[in-house]
Amino acid sequence: MSPDAPFGPLDFQLVLLRRMADHRPELVDDARRKLGVPLAGMREANRRWQAMCRSPRGRGALSRYHSVLGAPESTGRRRIGDLVCDAFLWPVPLWPDLRFEVLAVAGSGAVWNEWLVRAPGAAGPVLRTTADLVPWSCTVDEVAHAFPGVRPLEGTAPTRFRLAFPDPADPATARTADFTWGLLQTVS
Repeated sequence: MSPDAPFGPLDFQLVLLRRMADHRPELVDDARRKLGVPLAGMREANRRWQAMCRSPRGRGALSRYHSVLGAPESTGRRRIGDLVCDAFLWPVPLWPDLRFEVLAVAGSGAVWNEWLVRAPGAAGPVLRTTADLVPWSCTVDEVAHAFPGVRPLEGTAPTRFRLAFPDPADPATARTADFTWGLLQTVS
């Protein structure tokens, strides 16, 4: 891949995968092969993305997503507490039932959150027990709504999220779910 080649949706999926490789390397390898990209291609896509993000001449985060992913599939306004956000959703071919969501503060365009969410109208998994928490099957929001007593924890990186909750089968046992880009990776 040439460093001057356009950076597009395939490259962006590789960026998502690169961060997930820390938790689920076997799933990432399968997905990367499905996309027909060698390991070096994934690393190069991530390097280019990081360079775009850190460039002093770079675009703002919202502009970067528009330039890389094109026009969003849908947009809308969302209120989260006192914060009013514009929500932008893009399809992610690797996960057809998910969308990449960017929430930007209304008016300023400052990106507040960016992660994978369930596509509108797509059925999510039924989550009743920790056995239902299969890697890459559900999102932060789905787990947060499925189990009582969920508490958000600080993630280990900007793209990582953690939730703590009592095990439904044994409320005395605490569980922690780790997510990358909003997609479940592990439960401990």
